[in-house]
Amino acid sequence: KTALVKALTGIDADRWEEEKRRGITIDLGFAKLDLGEDLSASVVDVPGHEDFIRNMVAGATGIDLVLLVVAADEGVMPQTHEHLAIMEFLGVKSGVVAITKCDLVDAEWLELVEDDVREKLSNSSIAWSDDLRRVSSITGDGIEELRLGLTESANSAVVRSEEELFRLPVDRVFSIAGAGTVVTGTTWSGTISVGDDVRLLPSDDGARVRGIEVHDESCSSALPGRRTALALVGLSRTDVERGHSVVDEKSWRATSSLDVLVTLLPDSRPLTQRSRVRFHLGTAEVMARLTPAESEVPPGAENAAVRLRLEAPVVCRWGDHGVLRSYSPVTTIGGCVVVDPFPTPRPRRPSNLEARAVPDFSERIAAFVNVAASRGLEVSDLPVRVGIPPMQVPTLLDSLGETVRAGGRLFSPQVVSSAKSATIQALGEYHREHPLEPGMPRELARQVVLDESFADTVQLLLEEENLVAIEGRSVRLTNFDAKLSEKQVAVGELLKKELEKAGFEGRTEAELAEFTDGRSSLELLAFFVREGTTVRVGKDRYYDRGQLTKLISAVLQEIERLGQVKPADLREKTGLSRKFLIPLLEWMDGQSLTVRVGDARGLGSAAANR
Repeated sequence: KTALVKALTGIDADRWEEEKRRGITIDLGFAKLDLGEDLSASVVDVPGHEDFIRNMVAGATGIDLVLLVVAADEGVMPQTHEHLAIMEFLGVKSGVVAITKCDLVDAEWLELVEDDVREKLSNSSIAWSDDLRRVSSITGDGIEELRLGLTESANSAVVRSEEELFRLPVDRVFSIAGAGTVVTGTTWSGTISVGDDVRLLPSDDGARVRGIEVHDESCSSALPGRRTALALVGLSRTDVERGHSVVDEKSWRATSSLDVLVTLLPDSRPLTQRSRVRFHLGTAEVMARLTPAESEVPPGAENAAVRLRLEAPVVCRWGDHGVLRSYSPVTTIGGCVVVDPFPTPRPRRPSNLEARAVPDFSERIAAFVNVAASRGLEVSDLPVRVGIPPMQVPTLLDSLGETVRAGGRLFSPQVVSSAKSATIQALGEYHREHPLEPGMPRELARQVVLDESFADTVQLLLEEENLVAIEGRSVRLTNFDAKLSEKQVAVGELLKKELEKAGFEGRTEAELAEFTDGRSSLELLAFFVREGTTVRVGKDRYYDRGQLTKLISAVLQEIERLGQVKPADLREKTGLSRKFLIPLLEWMDGQSLTVRVGDARGLGSAAANR
């Protein structure tokens, strides 16, 4: 395999002395393969030995085309079956088969090997090239024909969008004098340029791109599908390891819980509640516990709903492909597709995954919105959690139909309808319990709906339907009008007469409570204050408006006569002690009727309007 890569590229992808000594690939190797004037490929040479499958998976993620190498003198090996399954679980769409070492076998044996390969690939989900390429890395026979086959398949590969979110799973990290910390990996999506700010997840450390290389050539930017090396400023060598991801947007965040659709190999063991598995995604390998939607995931199951609870966080997006391997013995048992990288904690088991896995963007958003219920779906989560290309988000938001957008979240029409009903019911109950208040405080009404911005939106929608009226800081049903009962009218007259009788002294709530049961007096007084016949001065002293007007006039006249007055100067004029004068003057200061000058008062800006 590595010899074939060298024959194609001229590069020996085995980098370590131990690899050369043992004659096997242990870690990932890399080479650039020119396929034409405007077409080149980044080759990732992955280990073939069963002991290094972990490294193989790390290198195989993010590729567009697989070159499956089968040695003619050995044929299809057990590792071949596992590698093939892994490539299918990773979602690779197309591939080319090379039968190598053809110079070591006769024609009859070679035909048997090819028949065996065709049989093994007959049910594969990967679109394999029709021709099996016979090659010899030693003699060079078939190398150009293989290059031609790779070119044909590469030209039909899906082009990765440069306008997607940038993500590079790290598979190597090292330090270079003058460059600092360098990370390498396959750019999965998006682009990055020199000078851009990036983040390293899951640690969430920030860094800046000092330099970019693609196959040892300096570049101003990195495009998707390329082997990329980033020199990062702001990170030390010990901050980064294989399994981390370099990203550019805040939409990305690490997760320790995700909902996936699992497919198991027919010869695997069933997976039950809390089964422990090895989960591979990108270049990361973490241990995970399963919570199936059903009692278990049987062998050979396809698209079984499962929640994975990870023992370490990973970075993933809707639609990512992962590989599942058993805890012990370590073998590949299945694969999965990420449907929700940030599932809500409740319910604990995954639900409605199939609806959230649909390819249609609008239908998928609606499914996520329905699952979000009263919590709402964060608009900022659409690119990563829902897998919507960032450039398409604005257009989709403009065509949401009945889905309601509020405070950066999306809510289903069912949730909106329920919130409307709950708000109307709460307002009705509040009106019955507080018939004299003009409405329910909006802060209190917001508590009916969990999200404050959503609550405000619900209130505005109800106002548009003429079901509620929003007046300042309160909200009421449109058919509600605060009014006194016959009993309250009688009690209110007693209160008003007492306030008029109190004159310049006014009365406190406690002093007026003897005329009613305390709470009623407070509600009645608040009603009279809104009505305008009563004025509250300070914390709890109430005045008849006519009496207070006379008192204010007396104070202002005395200030006009003397220029400035102190409380002692007002005693004779008003007949009040400091107990009443100090709160009154402080209230008049607040109304700009008076202004404090040391211990005295002068005329305020609003005095001329009296």
